[in-house]
Amino acid sequence: MAEDISEFVLTLSCADRPGIVAAVTTELAAIGANISESNQFWDRGSNKFFMRIAVQAPGTVQRDDIERVLKPAVDRFEIMMGVADAQRKPKIVIMVSKFDHAMLHILYQIRVNWLNAEVVAIVSNHEDARRTAELENIPFHHLPVTKDNKAEQEAKIVGLVKETGADLVVLARYMQILSDKLSTRLYGKVINIHHSFLPSFKGAKPYHQAHERGVKIIGATAHYVTPDLDEGPIIEQETERVTHVMTPDDLVATGRDIESRVLARAVKLHLENRVMLNGRKTVVFAA
Repeated sequence: MAEDISEFVLTLSCADRPGIVAAVTTELAAIGANISESNQFWDRGSNKFFMRIAVQAPGTVQRDDIERVLKPAVDRFEIMMGVADAQRKPKIVIMVSKFDHAMLHILYQIRVNWLNAEVVAIVSNHEDARRTAELENIPFHHLPVTKDNKAEQEAKIVGLVKETGADLVVLARYMQILSDKLSTRLYGKVINIHHSFLPSFKGAKPYHQAHERGVKIIGATAHYVTPDLDEGPIIEQETERVTHVMTPDDLVATGRDIESRVLARAVKLHLENRVMLNGRKTVVFAA
C-alpha cells in the first residue's frame, strides 16, 4: 500500500572519483530502499559529479535514516547532499505585476495536477491579481514598491517566505528588480521568466524592440535570480520563429504563450529537484 512506502529524492554533488555511486547505492539497499530513477552527470571541465536518485523505502524509513546511513559516504567523498520528501507537496509564493498570463498558467497546471505544488501566497505591487487570488482562495498581499519603501517591502517578502515555509518564489512577470541583498539571501529559491531567448532587449516594450530590429526568432528564458540582472543560471528556454508580417502585438501574444510554458516547466523541474546549480550554469535532469 502507498501509505507503507516512503519516497525521497536525493541530490548529490562532489568532485568526481571512482566508487561514489557504489557507496551510495549499497547503503540505500541496506535499509531496503529501491531506486526508482537515477540520473548522473560528470562535468569534465570542473571534474564535478552530479547525481539525482529517486528512491522508495519502507514506510518506517525517515529522512534522518537516509542521512544517517549515507553519512560515511558523504564524509568520504565530501558530498554536498540534499534529501527531499517526495510525498510532501512543495509550497510556492507567486509574485506578479499587471501581466498575469504566466501566473494563470501555473495555477491551471496545479489545478490539473501536472504541477504538484501549493500556492501559499500571491504578492503584487498592483491590485490587479487580487480577484484571481480570491477566486483561488489564495492569500493576496499588496506590496506597492517605491524607492523609499523598497527595503521595507522586501523585508515583508522575506517574512512571508519564512511564515509560509515556501520552498520557492516565482516571479511570474513581476516587474520590479529585486535588490542585491534579497537576491543573494534567496539565491537558488527564486525563479524569474525573462522575455528573451538570451538576455537582450532589456527595459520597456521588449517585443516592440525586437520588432524594430526585425528578429526572426523570439523566445523566453527561465532562470534563477541573482544580483546580476537577468544573468542568473538558466533552467529552461524555448524559441519560436516569427516573420516580417507579424505586428508587435502578434509578437507580444506569441511571447506570452512561450513565457507561460517556459516558466511552468522551470518551476516543475525545480520542485522535482531536477535542477542542480553548477557555478553559473545548471545541470537539469529531465524526466
